[in-house]
Amino acid sequence: MSAHEPTRAFETGPSASEPVAQAAGARVGTVVWGLIVLALAALIIISKLGLVALNGNYVLIGLMIGAGAALVIGGILSARSRKGNGSGPGSRAADTDHQ
Repeated sequence: MSAHEPTRAFETGPSASEPVAQAAGARVGTVVWGLIVLALAALIIISKLGLVALNGNYVLIGLMIGAGAALVIGGILSARSRKGNGSGPGSRAADTDHQ
């Protein structure tokens, strides 16, 4: 017999006393920042190839408008989907009607 018992700190699987969290999708902010980086990379490539002459101020203004709109729309859609699936704090999804 071994005198050393493994401790709970080194266990990797979920235990019965810990709730398993639902897998969450990508956050809106992460997706928007990824799109901004991709757009900047594409614009830099296009400008270095000489296909289009770009004004940096207009590019930044356009990216800020697009990012702001994407964040607002994404936040509204995310809030609407959370409200619709009954996972919010004021949700009555667990209540049943026994009348």
